[in-house]
Amino acid sequence: MATPDLAVGSQIFKSNCMGCHMGGRNSIIAAKTLKLDALHEYLLDTPEAIISQVTNGKNAMPAFGRRLNSEQIESVAAYVLDQAEKDWPRNG
Repeated sequence: MATPDLAVGSQIFKSNCMGCHMGGRNSIIAAKTLKLDALHEYLLDTPEAIISQVTNGKNAMPAFGRRLNSEQIESVAAYVLDQAEKDWPRNG
């Protein structure tokens, strides 16, 4: 596993995820945000859990495993956790 790149993760998030998850929110299922407390509650607070969710999708969230490579998915997972730990301070 390569070291995740937060800048790459940010760009991927902005182009693929921001439509539903701007600022760590969830426009489809409001309670399932990308805020740290929600990630803990839904057992999505590890890189592996987020990588699985992004790769395979679930419910309304599409799978990105065929659209993004593993390094890109690892980078976006790292970016999501980084932003969640900071309470989503940026425009992501």
